[in-house]
Amino acid sequence: MLDGLDDIDWARLGHAYGAADDVPDQLRALASPDPAVRDEALGELYTNVFHQGGRFEASAYAVPFLLELLADAATPDPAAVLGLLGALAVGFDEGVLPDGFPVAEHRRAAEGGRELLAAKPPPWTGPDESAKEYVEYTYVESLTAAEQSRLWAYIELSVYDAVRAGVALLRTLLHHNDPGVRTGAAYTVAWFPEEATGSVPALAAAIDAAGKPGAEVASGEVATMLVASGLLGAAPDVRWLADPRPVVRWGAAIGRARVLGAAADPATVEELLSWAAAPPDGIAAPDHAADPSRDEVPTPLPEGWVPFLDGDLGGYAGLALRQLGPRHSDRAFDALLDRLPVVSGDRSLTVLGAALRLAFPDGPAPAGTPVAALTPRQRRLAEVLGRSPQPWLIDGQEFGNVSMLVEEYGLPGSRPGMLAYLAHSG
Repeated sequence: MLDGLDDIDWARLGHAYGAADDVPDQLRALASPDPAVRDEALGELYTNVFHQGGRFEASAYAVPFLLELLADAATPDPAAVLGLLGALAVGFDEGVLPDGFPVAEHRRAAEGGRELLAAKPPPWTGPDESAKEYVEYTYVESLTAAEQSRLWAYIELSVYDAVRAGVALLRTLLHHNDPGVRTGAAYTVAWFPEEATGSVPALAAAIDAAGKPGAEVASGEVATMLVASGLLGAAPDVRWLADPRPVVRWGAAIGRARVLGAAADPATVEELLSWAAAPPDGIAAPDHAADPSRDEVPTPLPEGWVPFLDGDLGGYAGLALRQLGPRHSDRAFDALLDRLPVVSGDRSLTVLGAALRLAFPDGPAPAGTPVAALTPRQRRLAEVLGRSPQPWLIDGQEFGNVSMLVEEYGLPGSRPGMLAYLAHSG
């Protein structure tokens, strides 16, 4: 296994911290019988080839070997390998939801990037680890902003296409004996619309198998398959909206909204609205989803957990509301404002982003806009933010990303500032 790994000149390839000559040993370690060794290697790979959601030159070269590990029945923890592959394919999925991966847009953005990458000098290598982080970016910083965009788009697209080459394998894993692998496979195939012709029937067969009497399939797994089907353009059957399991109904509504849009049926609309308004569901991500380390025995998936948006079901429903069109925008806005006061951290960003888009359809308010000049929706959103401490926080501390997002729309970027702003409404 992993034949050809040493044929690649990894030292000439860059990752987040310079030369990628440490990647081969990390890939080999994923096959180790020692869970501590695997955990360390997986964490190092996330740091090197998927640093803070970024992909790098070496990332695309690592993917074929990750696929080879995934295809080998002897690999100790295929779900963990699959999790890394799914992350490498699209980065953090909040950037592409609710519509799915815009592959045509990315292909256009990457035009000219191949030549820029070919012109890049070899990355830094050597014993001084403290220098690694910076030298790799010297060439990038010498480029114009437009060139940098084309370069990174090409690198990310190269990684995406490397994972795409394994879609046929991923389809077979929809019937794996490990539910974590089945769920991860459904999640990952969802990002490849160019492979929908083969993936939609494969998902349909897996969904049908999950619906047969006696099938012991977790609700989160079924929901993941339903969402994946919708992202690839096939609306889940309406019967799933009557399933007794709430998360399955959620998955059916998400998938149907993605395909049907403004023509969505009332049951789909009501299901989405109920989830978008609900407080956080409390279904925690399994340890290996939030952290690349895992136990020797794979951690069972929580019954209702889905990997999309790291399990934020209400947040995903809030994003999907905009697919229903303007006819439901008032109720969608109400649902988002119902949820906003009780979320924080990344979940706050998701709900707030959706609410801001509805409140400011024509773009940010001009600087210095008085409260009296706000529209009713804008005023309501400002008032909810003023009286609600939770959306401004992450782990009990002020969340700068929320402040920046609010300021982008012309509103004060802190709760005290918002209260002062509202106090001058006269």
